[in-house]
Amino acid sequence: MNETGRTLRGAVLFAFALALACYVAWLVRAELLLLYVSALFAVVLRPVVEFVSRLSIRGWRPFKQSAIFILLLLMLAGLVAFGFFALPPVITDLHAFALDLPNRMPAILAQIHRIPFADRVNVSDLLSQLQGAIGQSATFLFLSLKNWASTVFTLAMGIILTVYFTLEGDTAYQWALSFFPAAQRARLDGALRRAQLRMGRWLLGQLSLMLIFGVTSTIVYSLLGVRYAYALGVLNGLLNIVPVLGAAVSVGLSLLAAAVDSWGRVIGVAVFYLIYVQVENSYLTPRIMRSSVGLPGLAILVALLIGTALAGIVGALVSVPTAALVAVLLDEYLKAKD
Repeated sequence: MNETGRTLRGAVLFAFALALACYVAWLVRAELLLLYVSALFAVVLRPVVEFVSRLSIRGWRPFKQSAIFILLLLMLAGLVAFGFFALPPVITDLHAFALDLPNRMPAILAQIHRIPFADRVNVSDLLSQLQGAIGQSATFLFLSLKNWASTVFTLAMGIILTVYFTLEGDTAYQWALSFFPAAQRARLDGALRRAQLRMGRWLLGQLSLMLIFGVTSTIVYSLLGVRYAYALGVLNGLLNIVPVLGAAVSVGLSLLAAAVDSWGRVIGVAVFYLIYVQVENSYLTPRIMRSSVGLPGLAILVALLIGTALAGIVGALVSVPTAALVAVLLDEYLKAKD
């Protein structure tokens, strides 16, 4: 076989192998996304783990080999403490409200009729539809236990993979670099380490946004007299790690808590949320993330939109650090050579 025939056969085999690899990657796209998200979180959390491992008590470093497990225990302890102090009052009040609901129904109906145009609504039909919706929701939740179990399993695997990448990340990183030519290895290593610094700063910026929202909502809810103001403020800050949707869910719970007492508190919470969303999206997020990851505000918003469209909540969660990684690689390999 002549040289042209061999080249053509090699090109055909390469195209076939590439198409097969793309097909297999599409089949396991969910698993690949889980691996990518776990590795990305390991990179982002690496500076925190290194900081904990450097803590010393009179020259002794007790956390050097177990920093990641110390962080996991602190997170678990925080969740347990939140549930221990915040959930009992809520459960007690919900139980008392359910027992007292028949007696309070006339007052609730009177408050509903004070709303403009509410007198045109048939409250009895509305309550019947609400009861039917609650029953359908309960049936849906019962039938979707399999999906919930799958979600919990995926979350557990993500945590395990993140721990593994954090502990064994250097070995996996050097193994991945070994596939590149030696001449390009040092350049790629330098670019990835710069990206790691940016992604670490992204975590600091995200924590700043969570703290701002948590503290602000706690102050506003306390001034409005909303029940469980401190617990709701903590929940708002924690859920704010998920862009847009996390804040919407937490504020929805705040609206329910405010609706127990008065419509004025509901309006106050709604107005606060609308104002805060505008301030965060147009001012806080672009400025904090731009100073943290070195990206323009428009690039951050576009990254959030693309990440949400591609992978939903998970995509939104990792969109900004991914954009920082892509920006560093583009800056390294597409800039003009000296």
